[in-house]
Amino acid sequence: MNVLDLAHPAEEVAPKLLGAVLTHETPEGTVSIAITETEAYSGAADPASHAYRGRTPRNAVMFGPAGHMYVYRSHGLHWCANIVTGTDGIASAVLVRAGRVVEGEDLARERRGAKVEGPRLARGPGNLCRALGITAEHNGTDLLAGAPVTLSEGEPVSEGLIRIGPRVGVSKAHDWQHRFYLAGDPTVSAYRLSPRAKPSAGA
Repeated sequence: MNVLDLAHPAEEVAPKLLGAVLTHETPEGTVSIAITETEAYSGAADPASHAYRGRTPRNAVMFGPAGHMYVYRSHGLHWCANIVTGTDGIASAVLVRAGRVVEGEDLARERRGAKVEGPRLARGPGNLCRALGITAEHNGTDLLAGAPVTLSEGEPVSEGLIRIGPRVGVSKAHDWQHRFYLAGDPTVSAYRLSPRAKPSAGA
């Protein structure tokens, strides 16, 4: 599957997005980040998904079309970016959890803090959005239409480097094996089990 062929279920697209590049062009400059960690979220069948209980004004972008960006605020503090996948009308999205800055490191560091080490600039979904300068105004952006925020193919990733594990920090369906990341990459965020997590049926 081509990395830009997003019209598939989130759990199929999520590993294919490893190595793909998110780029945001702004008046201050351009930052590009190669994706190193993702998490898949479905709709009505996924208790951890924002779309589990149906369509709302907040999660409407998750219902398609594929290739748009769903941006939400986590815990009232951090913006998180998701790439919408699947069939139009059925909620499906991939959370971009972490990445490696491949362009615009100085600007990313300016946004994140002068003392932040390179591997930590975009480690974690909130930090990634801050490094890219992504906020609520980018919710619904078509990443494939040449907008200021775009998704493009990056360097090929060996399937042997891809690891699969449980999702980070969610209390429901946390043990679903829907997290994908590059083995040994220092930009990948640490696994953290939610204190409210309980065992659930896998998918």
